[in-house]
Amino acid sequence: MAARGSKPEQEREATAPAATVRTQEYDAGVGWEIGQRAPEDAFRALDGAGTGGVTGPVVHTHPGGYARQIAVKGQVVTAGARRELDAAKAEAEQDGEG
Repeated sequence: MAARGSKPEQEREATAPAATVRTQEYDAGVGWEIGQRAPEDAFRALDGAGTGGVTGPVVHTHPGGYARQIAVKGQVVTAGARRELDAAKAEAEQDGEG
């Protein structure tokens, strides 16, 4: 026996108001903010000692040696990628002040 008041999925979609627009139909554009598509690759060098610590600024071509790829050109910038970009910027500002 079907539950009262439940409609099949097709009926619910058919009864949605005509002005309903799904947000995923809009592109967030290109940029470095969360949800946007990365305009280019982003890498950060890892230390040569093998500890995995990041070092240096964010660069847009592979720096050689060991490196972490933070973002891939054309892919969505995630919250984790944005945190890494912000951390690199903060480190660069600290190095510049000190």
